[in-house]
Amino acid sequence: MSAYRSSHTEDAVKAVSIIGFKNSGKTTCTALLADALEARGLTVAVAKHTHHSLDKAETDTARLMKPGRTVIGIAEGECAVFWSTRRHLADLLPLVCADVLLVEGGKSLGWLPRVLCLREAGEAQALDRGLALATFGGVGAEGLPRFDAASVEALAELVAERGFVLPGLDCGACGQQDCAGFARMVVAHQAVAGDCCSVDGPLSVTVNGHQLGLNPFVARIVSGALKGMLAELKGYSPGAEVVIRLAE
Repeated sequence: MSAYRSSHTEDAVKAVSIIGFKNSGKTTCTALLADALEARGLTVAVAKHTHHSLDKAETDTARLMKPGRTVIGIAEGECAVFWSTRRHLADLLPLVCADVLLVEGGKSLGWLPRVLCLREAGEAQALDRGLALATFGGVGAEGLPRFDAASVEALAELVAERGFVLPGLDCGACGQQDCAGFARMVVAHQAVAGDCCSVDGPLSVTVNGHQLGLNPFVARIVSGALKGMLAELKGYSPGAEVVIRLAE
């Protein structure tokens, strides 16, 4: 991509993943960072990757769960949805309303930046992938700012300023092989997240305030179909702004 239009909006969701190997302090970093962001008046959502099943043992929820069944739990002050199959994080984001998303784990996710929690400096090479904004904890990495519990407020400021999330479609419309390639450009200040071709197009679809990524090819098909149908409606003027609201 040769030119960027700097279309990133200030109200876009900020996101960062907290990456590290086992017992590296990921949960500590995530909890402290969430508290620091909320102290700044921001709402925070946390997504946690785990190799274990979610803790439902000895509960009514566990009794109701069966393969292929979805269970919704509603209680005073909280609610949850349990799917019996794995869902991709990108597909769940429209369900979340927050200013900042913190993702604990998810080393394979290349569509958002990351904070590294290191047990030793050599781990940075395997974890960075050109997506790291900083490190957290007692071990740092060359070229990255290091934060700890005493400076977590500064890390919160960095995340609020430079966090971002891409659609994860790997459509290649930006000229990069995948979203990780474009994310590396954003981290390196060579692009801004809002210039992603899947969100900066003539057609925009939002769910609960979260803008969905649209493959440009699919967007052109849907946009063309909508324009064809709108042309048959009285009062439609080509070039006018059109808002379509769909409620189920």
